[in-house]
Amino acid sequence: MKLFKILIPLFILSAVSCKSVAPITETTEKSNFEKLASVKEVVKIEKRKASSHFNENYEIWFKQPIDHNDASKGTYNQRVFLGLVDTLKPVIVQLRGYGIHSDKASELASHYQANQLTIEHRYFNNSRPEKIDWNTLTIENAAKDQARIINAIRDAICPNSKFISTGISKGCQTTMAHRRYFPKNVDASVCYVGPLNFKREDPRIFEFLKNVGTKEEREKVKAFQNLCFENRAELLKLMKKAAEEKQLTWKFGIENALNYTILEYSFAFWQWGFDINSIPIENTSPKAIYKHLIDVVGYSFFEASSVKSLQPYFWAALTEQGIYGYETKPFKKYFNTDEILKFDWAFPEGITKPFNPKPMQEIKTFLDTTAEKMIFIYGEYDSWSATAVNLSNTASKRELYKFVKPKGNHRTRINSFEKEKQNEIYSIIDSWLK
Repeated sequence: MKLFKILIPLFILSAVSCKSVAPITETTEKSNFEKLASVKEVVKIEKRKASSHFNENYEIWFKQPIDHNDASKGTYNQRVFLGLVDTLKPVIVQLRGYGIHSDKASELASHYQANQLTIEHRYFNNSRPEKIDWNTLTIENAAKDQARIINAIRDAICPNSKFISTGISKGCQTTMAHRRYFPKNVDASVCYVGPLNFKREDPRIFEFLKNVGTKEEREKVKAFQNLCFENRAELLKLMKKAAEEKQLTWKFGIENALNYTILEYSFAFWQWGFDINSIPIENTSPKAIYKHLIDVVGYSFFEASSVKSLQPYFWAALTEQGIYGYETKPFKKYFNTDEILKFDWAFPEGITKPFNPKPMQEIKTFLDTTAEKMIFIYGEYDSWSATAVNLSNTASKRELYKFVKPKGNHRTRINSFEKEKQNEIYSIIDSWLK
C-alpha cells in the first residue's frame, strides 16, 4: 500500500443560467507530487521543507528487488531525496556510496541551479530489508537500483531534461559502476576522488604513501607513528579511559584498535590534508600525542558501533571494490612481524567471501574503451589517489577528462581549483548540457 502525506484542496464550482448550463471540462495539470506518487515503484512520498535553491523537496521511498536477478528473494525500500527547481532544467543525480545525510544542493546543482536527485545506496541507513542477505550487496544490483529510479523520475516529471550523475569517493565508485552497466542511463558524469582498486589490499597504496609529499614531510609522519608506538603503554591507558567515557568497544580488542589507529595515521593524514606543522614532536606529553592521533584518525573506522553502520561499506570493499591494508615491516621492532594487517575482522558475523576482482576490471575496460562524457576530479596528496582512474590514449576522443588539484586532498572539488581551471571544467559540462 502506498502511503502519501498530502492535503487535497476542495473546490466548489457553481454555475447559474436562465436557460442552460454549458458543460465544464477540467484540464487541471497534475502536480509534481501527484506525478511522483503515481509511479508504480513508489511506496511512500513526503514533501519536505524547501532547502538550498529548490522550490520543492521530497523524500521518496522506492520498492526495489533484493536481487534483481532473482525476484523470489523479495523486496526492500530504498530512500531518495528529490529537490526541484524546474522540471525542464538539468537533473544532477547524486549517487551516494553510503547513506543520505542531507538534502542540500551539491556543488553541481548549486552551480547550475539545477534539480537534484540523491539516491541512498542499498543497505545503508534504513534502505535495507529486515534481514540482509549480504551476497545480494553487489555493484550490479546497486547499479540496477539506480537505473530504475532514474528512469522512473525521468518518465514521471523530467522527460526532456539532461541527467548528469555524480558521486564522491565511494559514490564515485558507484557512479563509475552505474555507467559501466548503464552507459546511456545519464548524459554525462562527474566523479570526485574515487579509487579504482584492482586487489582487495591494493599494493599501489603502499607505494603512494612512500612517495607522497616531500621526503621531510614523510619522515615527520613516520616519526610521529614511531612516537606513538614508543608511548604505546600510556596511549593505551588514554584509549581505555576514552572507551569508558564514550562507551566504545572494538570487535578485535582495544590493543589491536590502538595498533590499527597508529598504522592508519599516515593514510588518514594525507587523505584529509592535515597541516604538517600540527604533528607533535619528541618530548611531547602522551596526552598531546593521543589527542593529535585521534584528531587525525578518530574512532569511527574501527569502533564496533561504527563498523556496524559501515558494514555495507566493508562488505563491498572486501568482496568487490577493494580497500587496503597496513604494512608492519616499517615498524617491525614493535610488531616482531612484517605481515600485512588486513580487514578480515570487518566481515559481517559468521560470513566471509573471497574477493572478486572482475567487476573493477570490467569498469577499467569500460573506461579504457567505450565510456563517454566523464570527468574525474582528484587531489594530488589524497591517499585514495594512489588508485585513481588512469585514462587511456583514446579518452579525450570520447570526452573523458581527469583533473588533479596540486597538493589537494580528499575534499577536492571543482571549486578547489584556480578560477581558470574551474572555468575549463565547467565549460566541458556546459557543452554536455546543451
